[in-house]
Amino acid sequence: MFTGIVSDIGRIVRIEPRGDTRVRIATAYDTATVDLGASIACSGVCLTVVEKGRDDSSDWFAVDISGETVARTAPGQWHEGRALNLERAMKLGDELGGHIVTGHVDGVATVLTVEKTGDSHRIGLRVDAALAPFLATKGSVTVDGVSLTINEVADQDASTHFWVNLIPHTWSVTTLGALAPGQGVNIEIDVLARYLQRMEHYRGR
Repeated sequence: MFTGIVSDIGRIVRIEPRGDTRVRIATAYDTATVDLGASIACSGVCLTVVEKGRDDSSDWFAVDISGETVARTAPGQWHEGRALNLERAMKLGDELGGHIVTGHVDGVATVLTVEKTGDSHRIGLRVDAALAPFLATKGSVTVDGVSLTINEVADQDASTHFWVNLIPHTWSVTTLGALAPGQGVNIEIDVLARYLQRMEHYRGR
């Protein structure tokens, strides 16, 4: 379990095609404190540490990416040089600074607009209409692993548009500061919204 509060920006330094794809990620984390088998959210995707080490330039850890994960995450995410928002799994007693995040991607959104508003940036995104019931103004959403508050939602014919605001801190300490129109990002809906929708489904039967 995660909170959507990014604690490092990692970078993919090696891709090894196997049965699955092994991805090595450079990090500022002290990997001596990271156990093999630990979970780390990588731009919103919960992945398992299968290898770790340290070289001349930085610490690193490796994860295995299945074909299913590649298919369900943002296009172009798994290639050398890509920056990733990193968050280690919560420990008992940690502060819940964002909201409850599972690291399971529900869909891919497309960035529509990036507009500077005062010192902040307003980001417009489009998702398939299937996610519309889970998005609400003032509700929570995870974008590439970052916990954000939805400012506005507008339903279209075959899609839903929504907007979030990035304060300068979020803009500078996550990969979201490099967002551009047309880019794909990983979306995880609020887990509470998911369960409420399921309850409503059974209530109506």
